[in-house]
Amino acid sequence: MERAGKALAKLKLSEAISPEQLAFAAWTAAVGERIARHAWPKALVRGALRVEAEDWMWQQQLFQLRPHILAKIAELVGAGVVTDLTFSTAGRTADSVPRRPPQPAPSHGATHGEIASADEADRIKDPGMRIVYRQARNAALRKTKKASA
Repeated sequence: MERAGKALAKLKLSEAISPEQLAFAAWTAAVGERIARHAWPKALVRGALRVEAEDWMWQQQLFQLRPHILAKIAELVGAGVVTDLTFSTAGRTADSVPRRPPQPAPSHGATHGEIASADEADRIKDPGMRIVYRQARNAALRKTKKASA
């Protein structure tokens, strides 16, 4: 990180490098490679570096880190080059976001046309086991009611 800062400081002295190019070069050094894979600088307009994030979640996280990122960029390229950061998502519109297809409502074991039963015992296919389950459940409920009374 220090080497990148020193390299940027040397570049800053050159008149051939524009402030925008300097800010773009400082972005990866300021935020790290992991974040730079999910957000990238798009433009430097009147001191405000416009950054495009991969999605809304990255945009929100970067906004929270904004003061720290600004301080790191100022440390790398000097004060006054980047005075503000603005974040947007990667140019996706509502139509381009892949949507999850409609899902059927859960039926809780009911077949098409049947009304779903509220009793969980109805999901037990074996009639004998269903009766045993209901008897055991009722006995446990009676025991619980006696203990609480």
